[in-house]
Amino acid sequence: MFEFIYDILETILSLFISEFKYQNYILTFVAGSLSAFIVINAVLGGVLAAIWGERRLLGKFQQRSGPNRWGPLGTLTSVADAVKVMFKEDIVPEEADRYIFNIAPLLLVIPVFIIFSVIPFGVGLYAVDINVSALFILAITSISGLSIICAAWASANRIAIFSALRSVAMLISYEIPVGLSLVGILLISESMSVMDIVIFQKVPFILLQPVAAFVFFLGSLAEINRTPFDLTEAESELAAGYQNDYSGMKWGLFYLGEFAATIAASSVFSTLFLGGPNGPFLPGIFWLTIKVVAVWFVIIWIRATWPRFRIDQVLNLAWKGLFELTLINIIVTSVSVIIWTESDPNRLLYIAIFNWVLTVPFIFIILRLLKTKNYDENEEKLSMYPVGSDSPKFEKVSK
Repeated sequence: MFEFIYDILETILSLFISEFKYQNYILTFVAGSLSAFIVINAVLGGVLAAIWGERRLLGKFQQRSGPNRWGPLGTLTSVADAVKVMFKEDIVPEEADRYIFNIAPLLLVIPVFIIFSVIPFGVGLYAVDINVSALFILAITSISGLSIICAAWASANRIAIFSALRSVAMLISYEIPVGLSLVGILLISESMSVMDIVIFQKVPFILLQPVAAFVFFLGSLAEINRTPFDLTEAESELAAGYQNDYSGMKWGLFYLGEFAATIAASSVFSTLFLGGPNGPFLPGIFWLTIKVVAVWFVIIWIRATWPRFRIDQVLNLAWKGLFELTLINIIVTSVSVIIWTESDPNRLLYIAIFNWVLTVPFIFIILRLLKTKNYDENEEKLSMYPVGSDSPKFEKVSK
C-alpha cells in the first residue's frame, strides 16, 4: 500500500515540477500519512460495524431483536452512541494522577492500530513488511495490559486496582503460551515475516498446527479481555473494573480499543492460521474480510454461550493446560520438520498427520484433567450444629 501510494504521488508530482531537494523525504511522509489515514479509518468503520453486529447477534442468541431504532435494522445505533459519548461530561477523580489517567486510554487504542500496519490485506497490499513482523505483533499486543494497569493505578480506586491485578496475572500467564504457539509455524515456514507466512500457506496452518491454533485463539481471547476471560471488568464483581472512574470520550476510547482489539485479534488469527488473503477467484482483501468476520463471529458466539471463568480457572488453564500443550506441539513439530525435509513432495501432508495424531489427543487429556470436580454434598461429612434441636450437646450444670 505504501509503495503504491508513493509511486502514484511521484508520478503526479513529476507532471508538474522536476525533482527537487528532499523530495523523497516529503513523498515518504505524505505516503505514510495517507496509508495510516486509510488503515485507521478502515478500522474505525469496522469498529462501528462490529459494535452493531455484535449487539444484533447477541439479540438473536438471546431471542430478542437487538438495536433497531436508529437507521434500517439499527445500523446507525453505533453512530448515535459515538455522538452521545462525545458530548458527555469528562469527570476526573480528585485524587487521580491526571497525567497517567489521561494517557491510559491512548495506550490501549494506539497499539491496536499499529498492529494493522503489518497485516497483509492482499498481494502487495500492506503498509509495511518487517522481517520479524510476527515478533512485532507479540510485542505490540503486550502494551494493552500496561494501559489497564495505568488506568487502574491512576484512578486511586480499590476496585480498579483489583482489576489491574487480575490483568497482570492474565497477561503474564497467557503471553507465554501465545508466543510459544507460534514456534511451530516459524519452524515450518522458516521465517518470522507475516508476509512470508501468508505466502507459505498453500495449506492453512490451522490444518498443520491445530494445537497451536487452539492455544493462540484462547490466548488471544484472554489478552483482549473477551468472554470467558473478561475478569478485568467483571460486572458482577468489580462493576466496570479499571474503567470505573472514566467517563465521556476517555471511556469511549477504552470502548473503541476493546472492539478494535477484537478485530485485530481476528485479523492476526486469520493471517497466521487461515491463510490471510489467500483464496481462489476473489481478490485477497475479500478473502481476508470473510475469514476475519468468521473468526469474529466465533468470538461473539463464545460470549453468548460460555459463563465467565473464575480467576483460579483462568490461571490453571494457562499454566497447567495451554503452556504444556505448546511444549508438546514444539517437540512434535521439531521432530516432524527434521524427519520430513523440504525435498519431500508430501512433506506438509506428513507433518499435518503427525501433528493431528500426536498432539490433538493431548487437548482432550489436559482439558479433562482441568475439569472442575462435581461436588456431592452427600459424600462430605459435615458437622452440623444442632440449632433448635431437642437433644442439645450441652448439659445443664446443677448448682
